[in-house]
Amino acid sequence: MIGKGTVVDGDVRVPNSVRIDGKVNGNVKTSDTVVLGKEGEVVGKIQAKHVMLAGKVRGNIAATGKVFLESTASIFGDIKASRLVVDEGALFEGKCRMNEGEVQREKTEIGGGE
Repeated sequence: MIGKGTVVDGDVRVPNSVRIDGKVNGNVKTSDTVVLGKEGEVVGKIQAKHVMLAGKVRGNIAATGKVFLESTASIFGDIKASRLVVDEGALFEGKCRMNEGEVQREKTEIGGGE
């Protein structure tokens, strides 16, 4: 967990799920779920299985599973996912690609190596 008021300058890699209520100036990568709270912010790319967003992201998102944008979410970047759920009121400025074949190829890259 990255708590409220915490600022991380640099990339974050987590083997499981991560919740962000602070700010990350860098990329976030996990093989499971990223949860971004209402006051959370990421300036960088997010790669995960599932992404649940209530805060602000300035960067692209790649998910092998579902991306869920709550009503308070603001996303400025492109999204690649198998499934996308957008609540009324969410702000999304970018492109979305939902292509199962493309996402399956990326699944190996996201979960493997590094």
